[in-house]
Amino acid sequence: MEDFPPGFRFYPTEEELITFYLHNKLEEKRQELNRVIPVVDIYEVEPWQLPKLSGELCHGDTEQWFFFVPRQEREARGGRPNRTTESGYWKATGSPSYVYSSDNRVVGLKKTMVYYKGKAPTGRKTKWKMNEYRAIEEEMTTPSSCSVPKLRHEMSLCRVYVISGSCRAFDRRPVGTQAKEGMIPQANRDHEIEVVAASSPNIAMMERASSPGTSFSGEIQVEDEGSSNWEMAFGLESPGDWNKLGWI
Repeated sequence: MEDFPPGFRFYPTEEELITFYLHNKLEEKRQELNRVIPVVDIYEVEPWQLPKLSGELCHGDTEQWFFFVPRQEREARGGRPNRTTESGYWKATGSPSYVYSSDNRVVGLKKTMVYYKGKAPTGRKTKWKMNEYRAIEEEMTTPSSCSVPKLRHEMSLCRVYVISGSCRAFDRRPVGTQAKEGMIPQANRDHEIEVVAASSPNIAMMERASSPGTSFSGEIQVEDEGSSNWEMAFGLESPGDWNKLGWI
């Protein structure tokens, strides 16, 4: 992290996570990847212990961490993976979605999970979330009902992150300073830049940090529990106010 200039960190896109990191790991072409994204059975430890096990480029990061997760033996035998830890369990939320490349090819599948503390099904929902990425054997164009991509299950790549409760946890500004002279808050301008960067095919692996709750799958996804925070942070009172940001 000492080599990173202020304001920069390891922040790959979903396309880069799958097509470069996960594919190279599956083919065992680059052993040095373990220094960047280590192999960890994340279900054997609690989520708050994972930051200390992260790769070199995520040391000191307070929002997200990346891990290669090998397939469990029970899963290899056709069973369901065990996603419970000593203190709780990971539970899938929403439906799995395809991950698209910059030229609109399907490159993988993403599943989102939330960590609950306690025993199922009465566990308490926490701020810890995870995106699990799996690669497909052959990249394809937009999938149809008759062409289901075949996944590679021997290794997945997981992005573990925390819900900060704000759009930009490390860029909070005093109340009143953002509204001077009708200017858009710096956090808003930064977010617009980051959305454009995330859609670019030539995006660098180290981008300026953005909210851990945003997606790189080609659309802006706002966490359910944080949607009101977005509206308050941007000063939007109605759907029509999104025109202020030029997003619709």
